[in-house]
Amino acid sequence: METEAAATFSRLPDAARVARPAAPGSQKIMTKKRVLLGLVVVVIVGVVVVTALGRSRGDDGLPVEVAAVGRSTVVQTVTATGKIQPMVQVNISADVSAKIIRLGVDEGDWVEKGTMLVELDRERYVAEVESQEANLSAAQAQANLARENMVKAQKDYERSRQLFDRSLESQASLDTMYASAEVEKARYQSTQDQVEQAKAAVRQARDSLSKTTIYSPMAGTISMLNKEVGEIALGSQFQEDVIMVVSNLQGMEALVDVDENDIVLVSVGDAATIEVDALPDVKFKGEVTEIANSAKISGQGSSDQKTEFEVKIAVLDPGTLLRPGMTASAEVVTEVREGCVSVPIQSVTVRTMEQLGVGKEAGEKEDGTARFLPDDEGFVEVVWVVDSGKASARQVSTGIQSDTHIEVVEGLVENEQVVVGSYRAISRDLQDGAAVRVGGGDEPRGREG
Repeated sequence: METEAAATFSRLPDAARVARPAAPGSQKIMTKKRVLLGLVVVVIVGVVVVTALGRSRGDDGLPVEVAAVGRSTVVQTVTATGKIQPMVQVNISADVSAKIIRLGVDEGDWVEKGTMLVELDRERYVAEVESQEANLSAAQAQANLARENMVKAQKDYERSRQLFDRSLESQASLDTMYASAEVEKARYQSTQDQVEQAKAAVRQARDSLSKTTIYSPMAGTISMLNKEVGEIALGSQFQEDVIMVVSNLQGMEALVDVDENDIVLVSVGDAATIEVDALPDVKFKGEVTEIANSAKISGQGSSDQKTEFEVKIAVLDPGTLLRPGMTASAEVVTEVREGCVSVPIQSVTVRTMEQLGVGKEAGEKEDGTARFLPDDEGFVEVVWVVDSGKASARQVSTGIQSDTHIEVVEGLVENEQVVVGSYRAISRDLQDGAAVRVGGGDEPRGREG
């Protein structure tokens, strides 16, 4: 009977066999699978919805920020760093070599013109003067002797000539006397030259003696003292051996280094603002007084090579706080344009015609003239103008620029809306005629003036 029942069950349809009651454990497994399947369906539907929403938002256009074109004051500046130094300062060094036996001043002292600064050991130079004076006396004595011999020889020649005229002296004797007179005359002239040389040696010895005492060439402050009593001062004919520095601290200047790319913008008379590291809360007014003609090159032949030019900027209100050697930075105003059409610097970019996405027809104006004129390298300087939800590339001519704004000489008018962000949109993403979605304000930010 059991065999017949099993055979009968195997012949039943699949639906009948499924309808057969399942065991309690298998029902729990089926329930878990259904729950998991439902969760997967929910996740898929969510992803589809989010993607659809993202695409619908993208249809609104590329998000950008805009600002209205306005007029402002654009100030072009050049920044440089250097140090503070007196406008007038003199390095005091000895013209002769000797030991320092006396210093008449201390560092920081005020001195008047003619004040004794340094006294050197003069014993050797006194002896030199005496020696040269003795040589002069000897030379003068030799000259006197030579003069007497010359006079005697001249008289002997005159007597011989008189005897020759009366035929009492031979021609040979007359010629001998003449030669002797000429020799003595030449010898006397030579001793005269020796006397002059001796006099010059005496003057030189006395001058060297006088230089053992050094006086101040100007009124000022002893801003640096490098030597002490007992040290040797080397004569300047060997090398510059600075004993001290006399400075006029009432007139100060900033000596700064300007990059070669900026030096063409700087002119004598340009106004400047000077800041000193040691005085962070103080700003000094200045004026460019001198620009070097020759460049100063550092790191020559290496990747760090720099070419700079020294520029002197007079401090117009130095006060009493500045000291020589202080580190300073200067901002030189090279040009100012008041009330000019300007936009933020980041609004201006350069693109090729291909990067602009401009076709042949779109690249022409209604009158048939070209909208864009690339430079020799194929680039066009443009800003993006937004009108009716679309960005249009507008070629512009620019002038000077400040840290934040750039002058637009041609290509824009006031109140036009230009794209000021994002940087990625301006420099890469935007194309001519692209739809945009404005996400910023309509007032220019950070305007100067």
